[in-house]
Amino acid sequence: MPSLTSHDGTRLHVDVIGDESLPPLVVLAGGPARHPVYLGDLGGLSARRRLIVLHQRGVGESDAGPAGTTATWPELAEDVEAVRLWLGLDRFEMLAHSAGTRVAISYAARYPQRLDRLCLVTPPATWLVDADDDSAEIIARHAAADWYPGFLDALPALLAAPDSATGNRLFPAVAPIAWGDWDETAQEHERLGAWHPAAQDAFVYTPTPDEVEDLRDALRHLAAPVLVIAGSEDGLTGLAPVLDLAKRFQLGQAIVLDGCGHYPWIEQPRSFAAAVTPFFPAD
Repeated sequence: MPSLTSHDGTRLHVDVIGDESLPPLVVLAGGPARHPVYLGDLGGLSARRRLIVLHQRGVGESDAGPAGTTATWPELAEDVEAVRLWLGLDRFEMLAHSAGTRVAISYAARYPQRLDRLCLVTPPATWLVDADDDSAEIIARHAAADWYPGFLDALPALLAAPDSATGNRLFPAVAPIAWGDWDETAQEHERLGAWHPAAQDAFVYTPTPDEVEDLRDALRHLAAPVLVIAGSEDGLTGLAPVLDLAKRFQLGQAIVLDGCGHYPWIEQPRSFAAAVTPFFPAD
């Protein structure tokens, strides 16, 4: 399977999904540090684009990198740049999901001239926008669900978890908040994609207020079209912050999938395809 070398000598792995003749689309998984197998082919998007799915350093078949190097989400943008160079492209298209959108935003701020199009799927955005977090209201709409008491019991321990390994053990009780409908399809999908605690811990970085403002300013100057996909029932991200994020871009637009959660290509594949297909033209 394809591999490449990043700026600091780290060997990175990419999965290539789709016909070689199709234009490439660089794909960043979320988690953070979840094996990207959970993305599948993004609901058939591989029929329009050749998906170049990066394994985050320290995840799947990618190496963790030399000791002492940083693997925080802002610096992971340099691994994306390594993928661009490996592809031999001057400009490229990118899609990122969930926590992977932080890396995509960092890349867009550092290398705005390299992006043709950017699609952000259910991005956590409270760290970057001013809109109030409405995730609690979304979650409360499921108060009658069988899983809701277990979620309430597990949440305090999850929020107080000292590390990612501890949080991962508690997360199954919280997972239903990411779905509009916690059915068999959702439960089966949650079992896909192993989490990598060391890479999760390395990913974490809290930007200063000045750094946040610098990112906001950089995004305002990004000339590439940006599509933000939101789920109206996404209890992980809320809805209002995701919609506010789209407004931070010159050419930003948001599409809300009604009744959908955090994984729209699984929960509403037809609606997801209808949203993203026009954004990635056949030519």
